[in-house]
Amino acid sequence: MFTGIIETTGVVNDIISSGTNKTFWIASSISNDLSIDQSVSHNGVCLTVEEITKGVHRLTAIEETLLKTNLNSWQINSVVNLERCLQMNGRLDGHIVQGHVDTIATCSEVTAKEGSWEYRFQFDEKFATLIIEKGSISLNGISLTIFNIQKDNFTVAIIPYTYLHTNMELLKPGDLINIEFDMIGKYVTRMMEIR
Repeated sequence: MFTGIIETTGVVNDIISSGTNKTFWIASSISNDLSIDQSVSHNGVCLTVEEITKGVHRLTAIEETLLKTNLNSWQINSVVNLERCLQMNGRLDGHIVQGHVDTIATCSEVTAKEGSWEYRFQFDEKFATLIIEKGSISLNGISLTIFNIQKDNFTVAIIPYTYLHTNMELLKPGDLINIEFDMIGKYVTRMMEIR
C-alpha cells in the first residue's frame, strides 16, 4: 500500500529479457536502504525487490504487468518514480494507492502556466466511470487531482515541487503513463454493476 507521494526517482541501469519476463536494475538514492522481498512502487507499479548491490536494486516484471503498464517502454536511463510502502504510523498525505495499475494513458498535451504545468491525458473511455471531477488518481505513482474531464480525457495540474522531484518534468506528448484509479471509486462502480 502506498500514498502516491514520491520519495525519489531512480534510473534504469539495465534491462534483461527472459521468456515473457523483463528484469530491471534500478539505481537510486534509496536502493541501499531497501530489503529483499520489499514492495516498492516503480512508476506506480508495485514490484518486489529481488537483489540489492552497490546502490542498485533488481526487480522482475511478468507478462501481465508488462501488458498493463508502461514498463515495456522503459529503456536504459529512463527515469522512474519511486515510493516505499506506507508505514501505518504516519500521515496519509496523498490517497490510498495499491500499486496495481489499471491501464495506461497517453499524454496528449503539456501546457506551462507560469508557475505550474497542466497535463492532458487520453485514455480508454471504458474507464470513464472511474473518474470524477476533483477526484484522486495515481499517474506513474503520483497522487494527483483530476479536473476538466471529458469522455476519454482529463487534465491534472503539477506544482513546481512535483515537477522537479518526479519524472513529470520529462513527460511529453505521445508518452505513456500508468494509471491507477481511486480504489474506493472502483469498489462503488463494481457494487453498482452487480446490483
